[in-house]
Amino acid sequence: MAADEVPAMPPSSSDQANGHTEAKHRQRDEQNSGGDVQESPRKRVKLDPDTTSTTDEGQSKTDGEPRSDRQKGIAPIKKEFLVDISTLDPTAQQADDDAAEASGRGHEDKLAAGRGGKKTQGGQNHARQYGQSRDAIQLCKSRSLANEFDELNCSFGTKCKWEHDIRKYLKDGKREDLSTFDGVCPIYEVRGKCLAGWRCRFAGSHSKEVEHEDGRKELVQTQKDVGQDFGAAKDADEEEGVGVGNVVSIGDKINLRKRKFPLPKSDGYLQYLERKRNNGSENAKAPPVKAEPTMKTEDEETNGVHDARASYTEPPLKPSEKRRIYYGAETPVLAPLTTQGNLPFRRLCVSLGAEVTWSEMAMGFPLIQGEKQEWALVKCHESELAPPKYTPKGVVQNYDNAKDLKFGAQIAANKPYIALKTTEVLTALCPHLRAIDLNCGCPIDLVYKQGAGSALLDARSKLENILRGMNVVSGEVPITVKIRTGVKDKQPTAEKLCRRLVLGGEEAQDSGEGPSGVAAITLHGRSRQQRYTRSADWEYIAECANLVQNLRSDRAEVTDTVREPDARDLSASAKPDGLPYFIGNGDILSHVDYNQHMAEGKVDSCMIARGALIKPWIFEEIATNQYLDKSASERLGYIERFARNGLEYWGSDEIGVGTTRRFLLEWLSFSCRYVPVGILEHLPPRLGDRPPAFKGRSDLETLLSSANYKDWIKISEMFLGPTHKDFHFQPKHKSNSYEIEAEG
Repeated sequence: MAADEVPAMPPSSSDQANGHTEAKHRQRDEQNSGGDVQESPRKRVKLDPDTTSTTDEGQSKTDGEPRSDRQKGIAPIKKEFLVDISTLDPTAQQADDDAAEASGRGHEDKLAAGRGGKKTQGGQNHARQYGQSRDAIQLCKSRSLANEFDELNCSFGTKCKWEHDIRKYLKDGKREDLSTFDGVCPIYEVRGKCLAGWRCRFAGSHSKEVEHEDGRKELVQTQKDVGQDFGAAKDADEEEGVGVGNVVSIGDKINLRKRKFPLPKSDGYLQYLERKRNNGSENAKAPPVKAEPTMKTEDEETNGVHDARASYTEPPLKPSEKRRIYYGAETPVLAPLTTQGNLPFRRLCVSLGAEVTWSEMAMGFPLIQGEKQEWALVKCHESELAPPKYTPKGVVQNYDNAKDLKFGAQIAANKPYIALKTTEVLTALCPHLRAIDLNCGCPIDLVYKQGAGSALLDARSKLENILRGMNVVSGEVPITVKIRTGVKDKQPTAEKLCRRLVLGGEEAQDSGEGPSGVAAITLHGRSRQQRYTRSADWEYIAECANLVQNLRSDRAEVTDTVREPDARDLSASAKPDGLPYFIGNGDILSHVDYNQHMAEGKVDSCMIARGALIKPWIFEEIATNQYLDKSASERLGYIERFARNGLEYWGSDEIGVGTTRRFLLEWLSFSCRYVPVGILEHLPPRLGDRPPAFKGRSDLETLLSSANYKDWIKISEMFLGPTHKDFHFQPKHKSNSYEIEAEG
C-alpha cells in the first residue's frame, strides 16, 4: 500500500462485541446502494510508481478531486491497448445477433476484445435452444462395438429402424473423423477401449481393415492394454466416462422411481417429527434407527427361539461422531455452480489447485424419483477423491486427512421429507462424499417460490429441523449449509440464523434436542433480493464470523444444565471447541482478495465462484501468493484440457462432442471477461469492473477476450471441429448481464 493511501478503519472493540447498531447498518446499506459496483475498502496499487496513487473511488488523496485516469466500474486498461469502437464496422454490431451480445465487438477484419460501447438490451435469454448434434444415419447400438462380420444380435432383427451396415454408416451416416488431439480418441488413449465404437468421431484411431485368407476385407475395432481392467463392455445406458465415481445403477434408479428403495432412517425421523408436531416436544422421543434383521437358523425358526440381536436398535451417529472435515487457508473452495460447475470443469480446477469442490445444486425431489439427469450432477472424478491440502497452524483433533476427500454434493429441498430422503439415498448410493450441503441461498424465482433455496432463510425453525434430521440419517457423512445475508435487501438476518444453527433454537434447547450439528456454514455476502448486483458485503461476513467465534463463550455461560447442549450434538468440524467452520463467499478474483478476506473477515476459508470461471488458475495464484500473467497459449491450453475432459466424460460420439461444445461455450462466456494483468493500469482486478473494447498483446489473446459468442464457437472448433449443421448456441446473458443466476 502506498504511503499516501489511508486504509479503512477497522471496527472498534465495542462494535465487535456488541455488533453494529441500526444506524451503522443503514450507513453501510446506503454506501452499497451507490451503484452497480461497490469498491472494496482496500486501495488499488498504481503500477506506475511515478503516478500519484488513487483510491478506488478514482480520487487523489491529496486534493480530493476526481482523477480522469481511474473510473469506477471500468477495468483500468492501459491506454495503448484500448480500441476506438467508432473505427469498428457498425454493421457487425447489428448483424443477426439475436443473442444480443454487447455492442462494440469487432468483425472478421478488426477484432476487439472486451465489450465497450453503450449498453444494449439487458436481461437473460430464457428458454434457450441448442439444436441437436446427431448422426445423419444412426447406427444400431448392437453394432457399435461389433466387427463388420460379427453375427447380428439386434433384438429387433429386420424390424430395427437403425442402420446395421457399418460401411454404409461410416460413409453416409456420420461426419468425417476429427483431426484434433492428433486424431487419437481421448477415451481410447486413456482407457484402451472406446465404448462409442464406430460412432466415435475418432473411430479411425481404434479401428482398421483386415484382409482374410479368402480375400474379404473386414472392418474391425482394436483395443490396447493400458494396465487397467475395465471389464466387459457395459450396457449403453450405463456407459460412464473415464475415472468417474458415484455412479448409480439403472436398477437403483428404477427402484427409486417405483418407490421400492428402502429408506428406514428417514421414515423413522419423519414419524418422530409428526409425533412432535401433534403431541408437543416433551412427549416425543428421538427416533431409533432400525438395524438390519439378523438371519435365523432353521432350528431357531422351528423352535420359536428369537435371537435378541434381531430386535437390537442401533442409535444414529451424533454430529460429533461423524467423519471430521477440515477447512483452512490452504483449502480454497470451488463453489457449487449451476451449469458451469460440471465434472470436466471441476476436474480442471482441481488440477490447478482447488482443494474442495461441490457438485452443481441437485434438486432433492428428482433425486428420490431416480431421474437420470439429476443423478448425473452428483458424479465425481477420481481426482476429487484425493484428500485436500492439510498444513494446519495448530493442533487439529480427531481429524484423519487420509480419510478426507475433496468432493461434496449440494442439494436443495423445500420440505423435511424431501431433504431427509435425499440425504439418506445419497449416503446409501454415493460412497464418495465429503459432506452434503443444503442450499439456502439460491435466488431463482422457480426455486424460491417452491420454498427451497433462499426461502428457507425466513423459515428458521423449519431449516433447523431439516438440518438436524439430515444429520440423523446421513451416517458418517457431515452436513453443511450455505446461506445468504438474508432475503430482503438492507435487512440482513444471517447473524440470527448463525446463532440458531450453532446453539439451537429455544424450543430445541428446552426439549434437549441441542443444536443442528452442521459442520460448516458458508455465507454469501449478498441478499436474495440483491442477487448479484453490487459487491458482496464482506464487512457483514466478518461480523457473522466473529459472532460464531464468540458463541463459544455464550455456550459456556449457560448455567441451566437442561439447556446446555450435549457435546455429542456439536458439529463434525475438526475445531477443538466444537464450533462449525465458517466460510465466506463473494467477489474473489485474485489471491489479494483471498488473503484480505481471510485476514480481515476472520473466516476459516473462502469459497470462489465467478472468479474461478473467469480464471481457473486463481487457485494456483492463491497457492503461490502471486499474480500469474497467463499467456494466450497457456489459456488456450486450459480450453484444450477442458475439451479433452469433456470428451472423456460425455463421450466422443456426435452427441458427446455436441455436449462438450455446449458446456465449453458456457464457460467461455465467463472466461472472456478475463483481462490480462499485464495490460492493467491498476491492481488488483475487480469482478465489477467492466472492460472497455481493447486489443490483446496478440491476436489470440484478443480472440480469447472477445465478447462475441461467434468467436467462442471459433475457439471451440479448434478442438472439436466444425459445428454440426443443427447445432445452435444462444448466450445465457444478453448485452451486459454477466452474472450466474443459480449459484446460491
